[in-house]
Amino acid sequence: MCQFFKYLRTCVILGLLYFVLGYSLPAQAASQINPQLEQQVLQILREHPEVILESVQAYKQQQQEQFKQAQQAFLQNLKINPQVVIGNSPTIGLAQSKIVLVEFSDFQCPYCAEAHKTLKPLLVKHHNDLIFVYKHFPLTAIHAEAMPAAQAAWAANQQGKFWEYQDALFANQKQLGEDLYLDIAKKLNLNLPKFERDRLLANTAIGQDIQLAKKLGIAGTPSFVMNSQNFSGAVQLSDIESKLADTNNNSTKVRG
Repeated sequence: MCQFFKYLRTCVILGLLYFVLGYSLPAQAASQINPQLEQQVLQILREHPEVILESVQAYKQQQQEQFKQAQQAFLQNLKINPQVVIGNSPTIGLAQSKIVLVEFSDFQCPYCAEAHKTLKPLLVKHHNDLIFVYKHFPLTAIHAEAMPAAQAAWAANQQGKFWEYQDALFANQKQLGEDLYLDIAKKLNLNLPKFERDRLLANTAIGQDIQLAKKLGIAGTPSFVMNSQNFSGAVQLSDIESKLADTNNNSTKVRG
């Protein structure tokens, strides 16, 4: 813990040197800071803490603006060119549907498993109204099996069995592991040599989904983004049904 705070203090010092003194030090300087210079920088920090606060605030503001721009571009594509967003991701529903519902999910996330139970009947009910898109967002920092499970599901998708494989993963979420991945593949009659090869190729596609989620500022799972006639943007699972109903009602009024 002491080592951590020492490292943190060094990072603050180097940051101050960058913002206050106007130049950056070489990487090896982190362990070779002049004690006198360190005291001078710490004195600056004590006397002018607003320098760091302003820098942090400026960074956060810039990051939020980048998220906003990415979200606007994403929603625009959902509206006028949804295939750009869908790409090769697994989908349920009619390709020509104007309503697109995108989920970012993690197979080891318990909340994603609960969302999966709720989504299934909803997607059956509205299969003529929307196209549902699954995007991988394994939270590897807290879920050790999230990436291996995503790789296995991606490999199953290469044989047209993603949704069946997804159902089995969520149904057996507490048993996630190599034995389960192979067992599901066998029960679904997948070509096992191909399944094994494809698992090794999955990282590129999964990485693209992860980068998209991060670009949009998505931090947790499950996360949903939906477009409709009267709504565009992030949506809570509990709100999806009502928004779909509103869209259908509006469509009926227009036809009437």
